Amino acid sequence: MTAGIIRSFLPALVSRRSNRARGLWLAGLVVALSGFCALSVTTGTREVGWSDVVAALAGQVDSIGQAAVSVRIPRTVLAVLAGAALGLAGAIMQGVTRNPLADPGILGVNMGASLAVVTGVALFDMSSAQAYIWAAILGAGCSAVFVYTIGSLGRGGATPLKLALAGAATSVAFSSMVIALVLPRADIAGGIRSWQIGGVSGATFERIVPVLPFLAVGFVVSLLSARKLNSLALGDDVAAGLGERVAVARAVASFGAILLCGATTAVCGPIGFLGLVVPHVFRLLVGVDHRWLLPFSALGGACLLLAADVVGRIVTRPAEIEVGIITALVGAPFFIWIVSRQRVREL
Repeated sequence: MTAGIIRSFLPALVSRRSNRARGLWLAGLVVALSGFCALSVTTGTREVGWSDVVAALAGQVDSIGQAAVSVRIPRTVLAVLAGAALGLAGAIMQGVTRNPLADPGILGVNMGASLAVVTGVALFDMSSAQAYIWAAILGAGCSAVFVYTIGSLGRGGATPLKLALAGAATSVAFSSMVIALVLPRADIAGGIRSWQIGGVSGATFERIVPVLPFLAVGFVVSLLSARKLNSLALGDDVAAGLGERVAVARAVASFGAILLCGATTAVCGPIGFLGLVVPHVFRLLVGVDHRWLLPFSALGGACLLLAADVVGRIVTRPAEIEVGIITALVGAPFFIWIVSRQRVREL
């Protein structure tokens, strides 16, 4: 009798302990993010003291150190927002497609957003921040639909490997189209090439503010999709049996990810591999429950992008390496490791 009672309460006890451990990990991640933010505003070509940081936060720019910090503050804010958006979007895409190789870069979503922006600039002289954002979101959405349609053709439907191949081919094709659009336009070539690398340097609050509403909606929609993604992870038939409208759930979650990818690409350029690496790392740490995985991926993405930005400022000081290059150097070996371990089955 006693043994039966213990067995009945054991799963709840284990779950409670597990949730407590996840909560501690989440709190630790918030502390780590705060540390990276502090490192970001104090590290660069010129070292600054905390007195300069406090003064710059209060709006003072009376010294060179304070001026340097005032430039780094919006850069840090943009890195946090972009990293969180891409980490969260990667987790959403992996959950929607049940594809461990899903990533805004690998599936061609970022490059679709990039192509739309470059087309607008090269052919229609697009210049406003709002136009950039809408073009990027439209391009990201069209690219996602195109890749999923191509990956769904043939026997077996949209398998993880077919989606990855379709996304890679689409990215290469869109990249070639971007080059074709930019080459005849020497007047915009320099700026487009710099933007295409992907980075957060030169960030200002004037650039960040227009994108905030789109990111806010994307974050809310994505985080509210956690339970639906848990249902989808059981398989379409089981999810439908549980009363889930599979197509609607997939569309809503994808919409949130597309908003995040498009808005981030509009302001930062295409930054690859972050959405691939971060969800995998935290899936090993906290498991496959999206109610935990999504916030962990957002915070982890912000930490990784901030760390990449700080490293890019240090390694070639006084010059800088954009975060798009650093994340590619980290993400490419990780992608190869996943493929070599044959982790291309459904999640």
